[in-house]
Amino acid sequence: MPGLFDPIEINGIRLKNRIVMPPMEINKGTPEGDVTQEIIDHYTQRARGGVGFIIVEHTYVLPNGRLSPRQLGLYTDRQIEGFRRLVDSIHAEGVPCAIQLDHAGSRTTAELIGEQPVSASDMPYPTGGEIPRALSKDEIISIIDAFAKAAIRAKEAGFDGVEIHGAHGFLLNQFASPLTNSRNDEYGIDLAGRMRFPVEVIQAVRESVGSDYLLLYRLGADDMIDRGITIDEGVEMAKLIVNAGVKAVDVSGGLGGSRPADMKPGHFVPQAARVKQAVGVPVIAVGLITTGELADDIIRDGEADLVAVGRALLKNPTWPKTVATDLGLE
Repeated sequence: MPGLFDPIEINGIRLKNRIVMPPMEINKGTPEGDVTQEIIDHYTQRARGGVGFIIVEHTYVLPNGRLSPRQLGLYTDRQIEGFRRLVDSIHAEGVPCAIQLDHAGSRTTAELIGEQPVSASDMPYPTGGEIPRALSKDEIISIIDAFAKAAIRAKEAGFDGVEIHGAHGFLLNQFASPLTNSRNDEYGIDLAGRMRFPVEVIQAVRESVGSDYLLLYRLGADDMIDRGITIDEGVEMAKLIVNAGVKAVDVSGGLGGSRPADMKPGHFVPQAARVKQAVGVPVIAVGLITTGELADDIIRDGEADLVAVGRALLKNPTWPKTVATDLGLE
């Protein structure tokens, strides 16, 4: 079996190793969502540190989908140039990169966006928050179009791919989960209906960027909340998104978030392993992976094709080089 530092090709893009810097918001954009030099320096430092692939932090496709005051946005052509500078700086270190696109849905606040948050239904987020307004079908179509246009901008900026955010309780996850979707139309009722909106986003993005462009999806494969999405349903969801055009599945948590209460090293690896058994595209595992030994074991045991290392990279930008030395590798 390959190891952590063996190369891998994803949709024609060669990665020098299997270490992924996952999307982690540092909240250093401008109030309008534009790229700053601080953002560029942050990602360039990690690219120089030896990662194989970078997924730039979640970036909102519409102003009413922002989560935080200085989150990145890609909702207007004016922002393309700033992202192009970011991509060029990462590429200069020999590292391919993608950008994660999202909409916060009910996870945002009226104070931040100036209007009532939206969601699949008028059901509050399970862990608390404001009561959202259920999206109309016309509004759903508008958001699908916003994802597609943001993907076009990402491609024009030079990103090697885009990742659609369908995890951690964001809007697409809100549609997918029975805990936040009580619709009785074609966008609800059963798993196929709840996944209709995410699938239509994937299809629109795929059509907008072309069949040969790298499209990833961060899948909330397990809500980890009673009566929410289970991993059995997560596997079926993975099949649906791959059939719709996704070329790599980034497996994480659902409404329970990225940091479950009983978090242990590799806490989402079992879910990634289940998804990997069911789909024929590369799978990324995540979840408190902080040691080289654990990361290498996940790859060698065939539980995932790549590992996302978050906290360790925030703490030590040269983590990959440190781990390679510890493992006796170049």
